[in-house]
Amino acid sequence: MASRKKNPDLNELITFTPGGILSRVVLEGEHLEATLFCLAAGSGISEHTAGREAAITVLRGRGVFVLEGRRISMSPGVFISMKPGAPHSLKATEDLAFLLMLGS
Repeated sequence: MASRKKNPDLNELITFTPGGILSRVVLEGEHLEATLFCLAAGSGISEHTAGREAAITVLRGRGVFVLEGRRISMSPGVFISMKPGAPHSLKATEDLAFLLMLGS
């Protein structure tokens, strides 16, 4: 397992790869996991579900999040919460960075 800096500056970890998606786990706790996602403009994540409660905080960029058929505009500061099993997908309309938090 790669070592992780405690209390990292997320802005320093944001990296975009043309056409790609990067993810980096920044916290693995007993009851909470946090992963930083960086999506290049035009990339996306197809519809899927998670077995745990989840929340997203947008840090940088813009995109469209579809949660249970409802479109949500993603921009810095937007917070999205999801119940377990909720179908969702997203598309980055410009380089997009967000923090995904999963509960236990």
